Amino acid sequence: MKYYLCAKIQTVVNNQLLRALSYAGFILVVFILVTTSCRKDEIVTDPSYSLSFSTDTVIFDTVFSTVGSTTGILKVYNYNNGKVKISRIYLAGGEQSQYKINIDGNPVSSIEDVELAENDSLYIFIKVTVDPTNQNSPMIITDSVIFETNGNIQDVDLVAWGQDAHYFVGYLHNPESTLKYIIIAGENENVTWEDDKPYVLYGWGVVDSLGALEIGPGVDVHFHQNSGLWVYSGGAIQVNGLKDSLVVFQGDRLEHEYRDLPGQWNGIVINESDVVNEFNYAIVKNAFVGLQVSPQNENGWANTLILKNVIVENMTLFGLYSFAYQVVAVNSIFSNCATYTVCLVGGIYDFRQCTMVDYWSESVRINPSLRVGNQIAFNTLDGVITYVSPLESAYFGNCIIYGALYEELETDGVADPGYAYNFKYDNCLIRTELDITNPDNYQNCIKNEDPLFIDQYQNDYHLDTLSNAIDVGSMEIIDSSVLDISFDYDGNSRVSDDAPDLGAYEFIPE
Repeated sequence: MKYYLCAKIQTVVNNQLLRALSYAGFILVVFILVTTSCRKDEIVTDPSYSLSFSTDTVIFDTVFSTVGSTTGILKVYNYNNGKVKISRIYLAGGEQSQYKINIDGNPVSSIEDVELAENDSLYIFIKVTVDPTNQNSPMIITDSVIFETNGNIQDVDLVAWGQDAHYFVGYLHNPESTLKYIIIAGENENVTWEDDKPYVLYGWGVVDSLGALEIGPGVDVHFHQNSGLWVYSGGAIQVNGLKDSLVVFQGDRLEHEYRDLPGQWNGIVINESDVVNEFNYAIVKNAFVGLQVSPQNENGWANTLILKNVIVENMTLFGLYSFAYQVVAVNSIFSNCATYTVCLVGGIYDFRQCTMVDYWSESVRINPSLRVGNQIAFNTLDGVITYVSPLESAYFGNCIIYGALYEELETDGVADPGYAYNFKYDNCLIRTELDITNPDNYQNCIKNEDPLFIDQYQNDYHLDTLSNAIDVGSMEIIDSSVLDISFDYDGNSRVSDDAPDLGAYEFIPE
């Protein structure tokens, strides 16, 4: 009986203990849930926290034939360990932007104090209205959505087409850079661009190996910032402009204040090829480097680039940069560059009836208009790197080399018999402090006499009535040319009077 009572008492105690433990456990669970919930609701202000996005650029790729609008979607993610407050979301263009954003059903240009829970997301709807038939609108309409979170600034670019054009948007990535590109002429593909509407590149347009791009008369090619045209090794380009139907390469900003503004796009790069690349009646303007021709393989030797009736102007670095290439240029104008209008390093060159002048006014210029040598040094993150290539020959006939500096000619040759350094200026007008009396390098050249252009500050390099470049050229230079240069850039005869003039333009009395 005693044993039974003890067992009974123990059972009651156990049940009471179990109920007590269960209640304590319940309280603990509730406490954990409450404290965890409170922690999750707490807004984290850690400045290292940032947002994630579904894309870094929202592109509106619909091209309209009439006024229209389209909507893009941007998704914002909070992958941080805690809730964040986005202090402000707004359009960089503000109320004047052609874009509108919609957040939580509110069409706004700016919104403040948007809370986003841990692992939660936010949809932003973006709308743009464009009239691609309006020739006064930009080629590309850009803006960005700005996010301010815990003192961090993040942005997502917005891109829409402002005019009806052929658009090429880079989407491929070069592993050696962050720049995007698109193949515009693939391997064994011949592509022709005709003058039906402008061509616009957003990113790099690449002519691939064994590909060919032909550009017809009157075509306008526009490049967005940090964009360019790259003719890769083995590729080919043929630009077939006409005197009254030029091919123009320039930026995509067409407002008046951008008309002569340098540095709006990257430029045109041409590597080695088995075919002759040619530009005729083309204008390349307002880039970083106008034309850069060099072999992709440093030990290679490139084929020929022909420039006939070409204008290269307003560059923030070089107009024409050539390394180990062969260039034939006639009736061409290279002008107004921050560094050199023409820089030739190694190779084979023949320039006749060309005008190379520099009256750069955007900043202080210390480099001359023309540089000819067999070496060049660049400052890089790894230090100074020098490139050397034999200058087999560099010939300049009936050319004008002039500008605002006292020295507009630079020669730089390596004193090494293994690297040739051969050059000659024949019947040229040169502004220089160098000694040009050696007949092996300078023949019948005029030194430091102003060519008297019509208006060099407006890029008009026609000769004025009293120009020192009139009737002082050599007819032999015209007769021995591999290309017909009996007519100037404007189509006027050079052989109908006493002697040809110097430069790309023949003086014609009114």
